[in-house]
Amino acid sequence: MPKILIVGGGYAGFYTAWKLEKWLRNGEAEVTMVDPLPYMTYQPFLPEVAVGSIEPRHAVVAHRRHLKKTNVVTAKVTYIDHANKTATIEPPVGEPWQQEYDIVVVTAGAVSRTFPIPGVADQAIGLKNIEEAIAIRDRVLTNFDKAANLPAGPERDRLLTFVVVGGGFAGIEIFAELRSFASALLKFYPQLTFDDTHFHLIEAMGRIMPEVSLPTSHWVIKNLAQRGAEIHLDTQLSSAVDGVIELSTGEKFETDLIVWTAGVMANPSIVRHTDLPIEERGRLQVRADLRVGTEEDIVKDAWGAGDICAVPDLTGGGVGGFTVPNAQHAVRQGKLLAKNLVADMRGELPRQYFHKNLGAVAGLGLGIGVFQAGKIAVKGFIAWLMHRGYHGLAMPSWERKIRVFWGWINNFFLGRDLVSLAAAQHPRAAFEEFAARPRPAVEAAPAPAPKAVKAPARSRTKTAEPAEVTVK
Repeated sequence: MPKILIVGGGYAGFYTAWKLEKWLRNGEAEVTMVDPLPYMTYQPFLPEVAVGSIEPRHAVVAHRRHLKKTNVVTAKVTYIDHANKTATIEPPVGEPWQQEYDIVVVTAGAVSRTFPIPGVADQAIGLKNIEEAIAIRDRVLTNFDKAANLPAGPERDRLLTFVVVGGGFAGIEIFAELRSFASALLKFYPQLTFDDTHFHLIEAMGRIMPEVSLPTSHWVIKNLAQRGAEIHLDTQLSSAVDGVIELSTGEKFETDLIVWTAGVMANPSIVRHTDLPIEERGRLQVRADLRVGTEEDIVKDAWGAGDICAVPDLTGGGVGGFTVPNAQHAVRQGKLLAKNLVADMRGELPRQYFHKNLGAVAGLGLGIGVFQAGKIAVKGFIAWLMHRGYHGLAMPSWERKIRVFWGWINNFFLGRDLVSLAAAQHPRAAFEEFAARPRPAVEAAPAPAPKAVKAPARSRTKTAEPAEVTVK
């Protein structure tokens, strides 16, 4: 029975395993999926998680709950040696081991791409995983709590100044959601006013959201400006040391939250540690049928999909002739990869990946959205409903769909939950502070010096000396 190894459990990896369970016959193949995390994150929901519109656990899909026939391994793959068909797997506890396989599927996704800007590595936070979204939400709420106790001044301004770097879909969505969230928080903090909050989006290009038309992007900028947000176009971040923002325009201000969304790159822990072919931009080289290789040369028994791969875009769109790294492509590529893999095992020809983007939809805060399909643009409340409807239905499994929609219904009647759980990042702090500890051992006191003893006085009566006896 051939052994299939899936490296990565994100969109593409999860859907590949999910569909293989559906299409493989019993005993036709043994499937193993390896990922450092035990769940798949539905990343389009991260902006709503960051503002409390979606419960964090509802935006992820547990591998073991939904992959009933797949051997799920929660560990890292540190090297893929396709020449010998082995992968080095490093678990969080225990010794690494060599996993043998017959077919490898590389779907390890992407990570945030940063530049060597002073302070970014130390001060900024990305928006690629659920933990980052939770941390952003807790930081905003905690900063409001702190600022409410301070008089107007530089420190309060720093706590209530929020910066997002990157004007793509992810950047605009988190920026707009945070602006909406902050405005809704003000009624719970009578010490603060709308003018106390400051929002800055920094974009190096001359426009935002290249996925939509220019007029639509202008509408988004105008809408955000009316809500008190500031967008810096044709502007680069020069420094962020100690939270002091320095822009290429010369502007300077302080912040306590920098969200970085300025691009992604293929997972370096995989593409830098494999003998599989990597193209010039650092992505796995993949054909249109999702087999690893080029049109002339196919790497046998190796497949790839998702953000880690350079998949040709046969529609003529994309960037540089390849599909853009987003959830829409990763999900569809994962489904097709599973079909092609089963077809190849049964001696059939695989199909090429072809998906023409039907439109783009984004949420811009509670009750505001934008949708673009060709020349058709929908803005405002209707677009917001379209955004929630599309992504709610796109969430894998009915179990997850129901949780998400039920959460939205609860929020409609009860409002968003405003509790900050920042202390969860250090869960033992309170216990350690008050925990009883053994007292330090007391050093034994040195033994007292012996007292001088006075010799008894000699008696005046002589005692007879014993006679000396000689024995012969």
